[in-house]
Amino acid sequence: MDRYAVIGHPVEHSRSPDIHARFAAQTGQSFDYTRLLSPLDGFTATVRGFADGGGRGCNVTVPFKFEAWQLATRRTPRAQRAEAANTLRFDAEGWWCDNTDGVGLVRDITVNAGVALAGRRVLLIGAGGAAAGVLGPLIETGPAVLVVANRTADKAQALVDRHADLARDHGTTLQAAPLSAPGTAFDVVVNGTASSLAGAGVPVPASVLRPGALAVDMMYGAGARPFLAWAAEHGATGRDGLGMLVEQAAESFFAWRGVRPDTAPVLAALRAQVDGVR
Repeated sequence: MDRYAVIGHPVEHSRSPDIHARFAAQTGQSFDYTRLLSPLDGFTATVRGFADGGGRGCNVTVPFKFEAWQLATRRTPRAQRAEAANTLRFDAEGWWCDNTDGVGLVRDITVNAGVALAGRRVLLIGAGGAAAGVLGPLIETGPAVLVVANRTADKAQALVDRHADLARDHGTTLQAAPLSAPGTAFDVVVNGTASSLAGAGVPVPASVLRPGALAVDMMYGAGARPFLAWAAEHGATGRDGLGMLVEQAAESFFAWRGVRPDTAPVLAALRAQVDGVR
């Protein structure tokens, strides 16, 4: 039986095995998918051990997405721009990597939430692995303005510079900004930091939200609740990262199995589980 895994530190919280089991049942696929805890200093050994043991591919969670990108010999354009990967496939001609986070986020916003991004003002908070993975696909939707706000200005600028030609091709004004002055009245605000989970509060002023804006936290469950409460308090519509999680998993599933699952029933089932845990 083909074997896949999600590798991270921590990893016990991951819902990926449940998601992929539902995709497999829905599409008639048969494989094993498990969790693998990697030591913080042992990611390469963990991945190689899994691949050498017959693994076909893996999902990668924080903090290993940059290392996953470095391990691959073949990279999709979006993984190359992000310099981070969350999906590995162990092919005979070389390890292949992709970053499915961005397409997962875009599909959740535009399809599941029904919010168009073309011509809009979009703010992306953060410049780490999560933000790097979604910036390219966000640009490809054609927003009028996309601002990357980060505590470390140089990191945000480096991410912007890597995507400058892509933004130019899609007619998007792409800018870096400090967290203290990211701009105002955005249509869509995406939190790509772990600020809520760390109990640090929302790292940008409420003036970033126009009335009725969509505010998305890439986290879900308890970790996203402070951000969602902040959004509601300031007249925005909050959305957590559960839809993004399911949609990016579907893209990984397609890369491995060549079959695209229906995400709607899987998201509905997970939503019932997550919302039932308080």
